[in-house]
Amino acid sequence: TMFSIKAGGDGLLAGGGPDVQVTWMDAKVNGEVITSRSGKDVEVNALWYNALMIMSDLSGDAGGLADESRYDALAARVFETFNREFWNEECGCLYDVITDDWKDASIRPNQVFAISLTYPVLDKSRRRRVMEVVESDLLTPFGLRTLSPRDPRYCGRYEGTVLERDKAYHQGTVWPWLIGHYIKAYQRTYGLSEQTLAYCSGLLKGFLDHMKVNGLGTIAEVYDGDPPHRPQGCFAQAWSVAEVLRALAEDLDVGPKSSHRAVSHAL
Repeated sequence: TMFSIKAGGDGLLAGGGPDVQVTWMDAKVNGEVITSRSGKDVEVNALWYNALMIMSDLSGDAGGLADESRYDALAARVFETFNREFWNEECGCLYDVITDDWKDASIRPNQVFAISLTYPVLDKSRRRRVMEVVESDLLTPFGLRTLSPRDPRYCGRYEGTVLERDKAYHQGTVWPWLIGHYIKAYQRTYGLSEQTLAYCSGLLKGFLDHMKVNGLGTIAEVYDGDPPHRPQGCFAQAWSVAEVLRALAEDLDVGPKSSHRAVSHAL
């Protein structure tokens, strides 16, 4: 296919190349790839596993038992290989990208997709360790950092020239839309107790204050990785707003008919 996207014998999906980026971390300046992620990306393979499981469901619903069995077998292979190859025992979390001869141990938020999606590809026994690393290194009041501050490549401020900003874009800058997947993964890992729901509600409180001072009723594209986490980039970003709303409605049960007071209380 285009961009060298293919499924290997191990069932995992690979793509990209030295000058080609195929994931959302796609900053590139004057031909220079800022965040090289060619190979087998952790979130892409989490999505790939979900696609196979969904196809199995659809095939079963349509009476296609042969297709259902085929997709089940493919998904089972991905699950087994994913948990064997992506697990980084030393760090207690997932590698960000792997190839046949290299594994990227960068601590990035992409690994939460292995827990947050409808069909989690990460084995239950490992989810708590992943969430502890993500909470310790990446969680902020406005979303998840794109790289751990302990990484020498970390950029804590999204500022300066276009080149300087693009170099920080996925190297520590906070993206608000990731908070929705963090909340989903947290609930799936720790359960739906009152304590868990209170914690997840607290994660959204910072946005309520921000919506009153930056863009009225909206949320910025990105925030600085370093405190005080200044809003940066586009002052009103659709996917930032969408994931907070989705988390409120789906994960915290604040529905569309809820009053403004109910939404404020949830936040």
